[in-house]
Amino acid sequence: MAGAEGYLQQALEVAQRAAETQLGALRVAAALVVDALAAGKQFWVFGTGHSHTLAEELYGRAGGLADVRAVLEPGLMLHEGLQKSSLLERLPGLADVLLETNGIAAGDVVLIASNSGRNAVPVEFALGARKRGAQVIALTSMAQSTSTTPRAPGGQRLFETADVVIDNCGVPGDALIEVPGSPERTGATSTMAGALLLQALTVEIVTRLAARGETPNVLRSLNV
Repeated sequence: MAGAEGYLQQALEVAQRAAETQLGALRVAAALVVDALAAGKQFWVFGTGHSHTLAEELYGRAGGLADVRAVLEPGLMLHEGLQKSSLLERLPGLADVLLETNGIAAGDVVLIASNSGRNAVPVEFALGARKRGAQVIALTSMAQSTSTTPRAPGGQRLFETADVVIDNCGVPGDALIEVPGSPERTGATSTMAGALLLQALTVEIVTRLAARGETPNVLRSLNV
């Protein structure tokens, strides 16, 4: 099976694997967020490179929580240039600046998305958040992370720094499909699977808040 049909089939298999294996992690992560929000603390989201889109998946989204604070550093996103973003996410010390300027504090929960989990900024962001007393949820690819060497100075990868790890169940290199005549595989899944898992996390959080007798602060689409 080739082309779009082959990708759709294999991508759905990744999504199914994530749905079948990550429910427990989603429930643990949701409990952390609910406890933090109930205590008046903050729920932060952060990602670099393409993973910043997963932070935005939870931020300002119809049907999502209004009580989400996103760390969206322009240089770590893609609109200022792919090379700039790639170099900055490897820069030791940058995470401390972001943590300090955003005021992440004890009792907060921080979700960090990084498919590779190997670069300095997401790893140091997790370590710095935990040092400040926050709890960390990692959304990453375990297959990718465990197949590459870390770039963070301390030699850790994101999954090794988190309180809860959600695996997007993707393959090393992210792209799924081998095409005859193409030197590289095509058809990435990290954003697709990551968005699915994060929407499931949101629903779990809202459900748990409602079960506690609290009114979830859910955003309604401005287009309805």
